[in-house]
Amino acid sequence: MNAVSANLLKNLGTFLSARTLQMSTVNISPAAAEAGNYCITFDDVEKAHSVIKPYVHQTPLMTCSFIDKLCGRNVFMKTENLQKTGSFKIRGAANAIASLVRKNIKPDCIVTHSSGNFGLAVAKTAKHFNIPAYIVMPSNAPECKKNTVKSYGGVVVECSPTEKARMQKVKSVWVEKGGCFIHASQTAEVISGHATIGFEMLKQNPDLDAIVVPVGSGAMISGITIAAKHIKPSIKIYAAEPEKANDCYLSKCNSHITPVDHPVVTIADGVKVTIGENAWPIIRDLVDDVITVSEEQIIEATKLVWERAKLVIEPTSGVGIAAIVSEKFSKAKGMHDDVKNIGVVLCGGNADVGTVAKILTGV
Repeated sequence: MNAVSANLLKNLGTFLSARTLQMSTVNISPAAAEAGNYCITFDDVEKAHSVIKPYVHQTPLMTCSFIDKLCGRNVFMKTENLQKTGSFKIRGAANAIASLVRKNIKPDCIVTHSSGNFGLAVAKTAKHFNIPAYIVMPSNAPECKKNTVKSYGGVVVECSPTEKARMQKVKSVWVEKGGCFIHASQTAEVISGHATIGFEMLKQNPDLDAIVVPVGSGAMISGITIAAKHIKPSIKIYAAEPEKANDCYLSKCNSHITPVDHPVVTIADGVKVTIGENAWPIIRDLVDDVITVSEEQIIEATKLVWERAKLVIEPTSGVGIAAIVSEKFSKAKGMHDDVKNIGVVLCGGNADVGTVAKILTGV
């Protein structure tokens, strides 16, 4: 690992010691949190919005009267399923990698780990800048996502489907290949890139009263929260997650990060991971509530969007829709009759054909 590479890693909020792969996290006291000392600021979001413009779409807000009726409110879907690489993850990956290149720093390679969508985003962005990309993916990741990573020129390195196995494999690849490691949820530039979703949503519709975001690592919802609450302090932010992967709900209840105590099995493969330490203080302090939904609700919501909104989404996107049409939504903290215009992020559209078949046939 040369000095330039070490510098790069530090700049992206990560570092490599001789023996251990460690993530640099921001440990924030409650007093500091109240002062707004989070891992990103609104200035970072504005900068990210400028940096990523050449590499991403500004996706539309779309409506569906049938979903409005079910929800009893006006619903505006942020269609990141139409985004380049099929998900919002290109925003964070593009900001992290392009920020380096703009500083005239080009690593020998990029290393990351991903269950799918972030790997796609890193592979595509790295290819744009002619940088090799090594993507550590769990063996049970959807085949369509593995194949797409390869089509972008990324090298897929498989590992066992646990977070510990991911980090061990990343460490071995990183030590062997060198270059720069970008974390899908801990890297500040990734979070500020994802934050541009909230920035765009309120530019497209300043009348939004609330935004609902599927939550896994928390990188997307923490970024959106910083952007949206700066632009419109009164806006409500709600996390949506599967009941079978409810670490965000547990963490909010316990006031500290609380991983689930069982193997996570959910059709929403994009939100199987635990809340990240850099995202957590923002979620703890600024996200209004967490709404959990069952596997059946996720499946029905995904089918609802396919059939009525005519949009191809993956089940992880269905988590947000499931939340807003559930009975829990009207009982969420901060909800009242004046909260009429609801934004919901359709975070991706990379649905595995096998998963689609299971949803449609019920098998």
